[in-house]
Amino acid sequence: MYKTVFRPLLFKFNPEVIHHFIVVSLKTFFKIPCTKYIAKKILSVNDPILETNLFGITFKNPIGFAAGFDKEGILYNELSYMGFGFIEIGTFTPKAQPGNPQPRLFRLKNDKALINRMGFNNSGAAAAAERIKNNPAKGIIGGNIGKNTATPNSEAVKDYAVVFEELFDVVDYFVINVSCPNVTNLRELQDKNHLLEIINEIKIKNESKANPKPILLKISPDLNNKQLDDTIDIIKQTNLDGIIATNTTTSRDNLKTHPAKITEIANGGLSGLPLKNRSTEVIRYISQKSNNTIPIIGVGGINTPQDAIEKLEAGADLLQVYTGYIYEGPFMLKKINKAIAKWRREKQ
Repeated sequence: MYKTVFRPLLFKFNPEVIHHFIVVSLKTFFKIPCTKYIAKKILSVNDPILETNLFGITFKNPIGFAAGFDKEGILYNELSYMGFGFIEIGTFTPKAQPGNPQPRLFRLKNDKALINRMGFNNSGAAAAAERIKNNPAKGIIGGNIGKNTATPNSEAVKDYAVVFEELFDVVDYFVINVSCPNVTNLRELQDKNHLLEIINEIKIKNESKANPKPILLKISPDLNNKQLDDTIDIIKQTNLDGIIATNTTTSRDNLKTHPAKITEIANGGLSGLPLKNRSTEVIRYISQKSNNTIPIIGVGGINTPQDAIEKLEAGADLLQVYTGYIYEGPFMLKKINKAIAKWRREKQ
């Protein structure tokens, strides 16, 4: 019914408008008595074989919602009721910022993809932390952290440190985001020297805490092998807890959407099915080059159970979805978790 009735109706409207509509609708829906129980019953798979232990955290299942959907940290509990093993919120910045001018979110229906250039629009890390304190998480949540657009890269480390401190008490793990293509010059921070400075500062702050949190790095699918090798070296050198592979891509190769429409949309990060193969390639490369010593959360182009299993076989430990969930609907998660449970039993 989602694909035949709801999706065609929702896709008639502006994607960002629909996003806000979905957020409000879910918040309202789950205020109705018994809806949480019903949603869990219908959409969740409660199977102990799905439990995944990674960097000191036990995830009830290996499928999370990627950052970028719950940008403000207001929907993590509702998404947890819908069967996700963990929710990543953000990206958050020290100061509130509106992001890039609209329109900034576009559907590529023929490709089952999205192009976005949102630009880290959020109300700031302190406001997010206060909201989460007042509405404690029922499941595992991660905080995706970045810098304000106006902050020069030479001062970026300060922004990441501020957001880390603000969110420390309310999230279960952190993700350093230096790979989003929608913030001016942000991906320059993937350069080895910049990256080491940011990671080392965050690590110092983390290790000063009584209960340090896992810290991961989210990387671009557009890195070449030399850059991936440098990233692996940095992870090992700094003892970072893991990698999220991958963020959105600036590539527009092999799309079914008419080139004129792609030109009209212009800049932005591409997510969804066209990213599937490249994301899996990056996961496999990191896994093999590191001798499976670096925990990996795989994300990019997951639409079917087979897509998910391919990433696990390539070396991913956990997975995240976003664009595929928009196209496939809420029952996608249950199908994938059932398939993973079967796959794990067959491997035993």
